[in-house]
Amino acid sequence: MLTINKDTARRFILGKQGLWPGRRWRGESGLEQAMRTIEYLQLDPLQIITRSQDILLHSRALNYKPELWETAAYEQRKFFDWGGWLATRPMEDLPYWRTAMHRERDGDPDCDPRIHQMGIEHSDAIQEIRTILHERGTVSNRDFDAAARKRTQSYRGRKDSSLALYYMWRSGEVMTHHRENFERFYALTEDVAPADFLYEKERDDADRFLIKKEISFAGLSRLNRTGDAYQRCVPFSKKQSLVDSLLADGEIIEVKIEGWRATHYALADDAKILNNLAADHIPQAWAHLETTTDQEVVFLAPLDPVIARGRAKIVFGFDYVWEVYKPEHKRAFGYYTLPVLWGDRLVARFDSKFNRETNTYIILGFWLEDVTLRENESFAEALINGFARFVMFLGAKNLDYEAVDYPLLRHYMEKQF
Repeated sequence: MLTINKDTARRFILGKQGLWPGRRWRGESGLEQAMRTIEYLQLDPLQIITRSQDILLHSRALNYKPELWETAAYEQRKFFDWGGWLATRPMEDLPYWRTAMHRERDGDPDCDPRIHQMGIEHSDAIQEIRTILHERGTVSNRDFDAAARKRTQSYRGRKDSSLALYYMWRSGEVMTHHRENFERFYALTEDVAPADFLYEKERDDADRFLIKKEISFAGLSRLNRTGDAYQRCVPFSKKQSLVDSLLADGEIIEVKIEGWRATHYALADDAKILNNLAADHIPQAWAHLETTTDQEVVFLAPLDPVIARGRAKIVFGFDYVWEVYKPEHKRAFGYYTLPVLWGDRLVARFDSKFNRETNTYIILGFWLEDVTLRENESFAEALINGFARFVMFLGAKNLDYEAVDYPLLRHYMEKQF
């Protein structure tokens, strides 16, 4: 078993996700590499300042513009989206996911049983849509007038056509052809995916793939059966036998982190990186292109896997909750608060909005974890560099920083903006 300290664990998790020591990708090829490295690009429809997935890619790739990921996914067909936990996956991984899709279709206990039930309850609508797709090529949910449809009471829609489309997508019969304002347009799978990937892996191979994918996504994983992991079809019913087999075959390793109670798993291929980080050596493959996170802070997306769903507290000691779904009177900070990464630490957070009428990006509140940073000029300069790049990324003309109540930070903002 490999033993590391919390600093090494934190830097590994950040570096594994492409966030540290600085942005290492640029341009179209860099975007593709970033999407592959993070394993899953979780997608969210909310657009407050911009969507979470775009903030996530901006934090990793230079010159990224909102929605560029759609080009790689829906025009170049290098990625596809799928799952109850909605995220993109590399197209060449489709044969493994087709096995998972068919498990959902068949009601496998490691998958959401509601999907199988949808197929039974809405078989007539499924057949109808199947015929329409053969005739038209693509359809969207809005193509079906609610007044003419059978009404339903499901978490996935209020008309039978919505559930039929969702079932066909989850079970692998259709895929996302493209999106318009984030709305999904469906086509038959054989009309979307390259023919080379239209087959299913054996179940044992798919099981090993899904477990290793989950470990790689987290960097260091306990392989807990969380709601998110369940929606990624991780085969938890076979977890222990799979882990034992992968350990015996030398494909994964056990890692003990000082100060953390549970044993974690990492890919065996990452053992050298972990040892190098423990010796304060940064892997050459992680070399930054321009500024490091010490020189320029990075703002983390609400659904960034290094912080989402309580992980910020575990990894960084930073108590972060995405408060977008909380009633206003219960919010501690704000509707769309983003954490600030400086170096390898989360040191601040801020709430903001983008006024598109005046093309002004507005800071609504700014909070430091360590108030001594208000007098730290290195931090002030890194913060301004981060805001300058972020404002450019959003396409804003102005930054309203009146809510920043720290004189030194305001002074730096005045010089920049």
